Amino acid sequence: MNPELLERITARRAELDELEEHLVKQLVEVRTERDELAVAEHVLERVSEQLANERASVTPTPGRVGGRAVMLIPHRTSGVEESTLPPDCQRILASVRQAAGPVMARQVGDALGTDVSVRAEPEPLRGILVRLVDRGWLRKLPDGRFTTCL
Repeated sequence: MNPELLERITARRAELDELEEHLVKQLVEVRTERDELAVAEHVLERVSEQLANERASVTPTPGRVGGRAVMLIPHRTSGVEESTLPPDCQRILASVRQAAGPVMARQVGDALGTDVSVRAEPEPLRGILVRLVDRGWLRKLPDGRFTTCL
């Protein structure tokens, strides 16, 4: 046998053995990552289902911030009814809806029987109106007036 040819065959075999070892490691890594992705996908599906169920059953619950009771206003989505809003927010929406057009916070306060003669009195009401805007229940016009959503 030709020693030079035998040496080349042996060298090539060593290269292929090394390549095979590298490819086996890569295949193990790929299979491991695929398994991890399958688990992540399953977890994501479960979390998404849980969030969808929670959003579907949104009911306002009074919260506390700094020891003070606050109203929690849900975002307006297709599954959330106006009846899930706190009673005060429902009254505010009804007042805006019954107005002849866009209204200022002071006008809403008048309609609800709030004393708006003192400048600071409508501010909490204005805050609720803004939160209703932020959550999609009302619209705020550039001039500061509020109106219902289309």
